[in-house]
Amino acid sequence: QVQLVESGGGLVQAGGSLRLSCAASGRAFSSYAMAWFRQAPGKEREFVAAINWNGGRTTEADSVKGRFTISRDNAKNTGYLQMNSLKVEDTAVYYCACHYAPYVDLPPRLAAMFGSWGQGTQVTVSS
Repeated sequence: QVQLVESGGGLVQAGGSLRLSCAASGRAFSSYAMAWFRQAPGKEREFVAAINWNGGRTTEADSVKGRFTISRDNAKNTGYLQMNSLKVEDTAVYYCACHYAPYVDLPPRLAAMFGSWGQGTQVTVSS
C-alpha cells in the first residue's frame, strides 16, 4: 500500500494559479500510474487528470484541458497538478490517487482503478 499526502491547496482569485503536490511513501510510487480527482460540495467525485508510471502519457478531463497539467518526479516520489486560469467552478477538494497495478502504460480515468487515496486538499476559487 502507498500512502499519499496532498498539499498546496488554498484560496485564489479567478484567473490565478495553484500547484498541488502529492507526496508518496510506502510501495514503489514510481511503478504506478497516478491521478487527480476532485469533489465539489453536493457533487460526485470527478476525474481531473492522470499520468502513467513513467510520466510518458497523460490524460485530462475536457473541463481542465489546456489549463491544468499533471506531472510527476519519481526521484522525489511526488506528483503534481499545475492549475492555471482557475475558475470558480474549479472549487473542490482535490485528491490524488495511485493505481493498484504497476507499469500500466495508458493512464486510467476511472476512480475504481485506483487503490490508494490521499486525504484531499481544499481549493477555493473566488470571483
